[in-house]
Amino acid sequence: MSVSRSYLGRLNRAEGLNFEDKISDACSFYWKEGWACIEKTPEPMTPIRPYGRSGQFIAYYTGQAQPDFKGVLQGGRCIIFDAKRTSNDRIAQGAVTAKQAEMFDKYEKMEALCYVLVSINNEKFYRIPWETWKGMKETFGHKYMAAKELEPYEVPYYKGIILFLQGVEI
Repeated sequence: MSVSRSYLGRLNRAEGLNFEDKISDACSFYWKEGWACIEKTPEPMTPIRPYGRSGQFIAYYTGQAQPDFKGVLQGGRCIIFDAKRTSNDRIAQGAVTAKQAEMFDKYEKMEALCYVLVSINNEKFYRIPWETWKGMKETFGHKYMAAKELEPYEVPYYKGIILFLQGVEI
């Protein structure tokens, strides 16, 4: 029995949204604790017309997406990161778009904390510094990170919260 591509696409989108919801929950936790104010970056799109239920619409993208989350840590340090998930045992460097890479480089030049937050099967979570991500080929010899290479970057998942700031100096 084969699974349709559209079904796999819907499943991947749902799992991606689940990952982003977990990150948003963590952002709320960090806000309540007074450690950070981090928000989801809206997708660049323009609505065309209403669709179905209230709040739904047909839209088109007006540009390439920026990194998913931006904010500030207590004390004023800027943080920016993108969420990438996979159901494989590795994550490809190409998961970050050219536009996202451009934004990471700009923020990095201004000394912001820049990361790619990775989920493998929504079970394990990793915070990879942008410098490491963009240097995969030089560091690992290939343009992906396998599960073993991700291990040093693992962050705890405790009581339903991805503690992605664990180990970040605030």
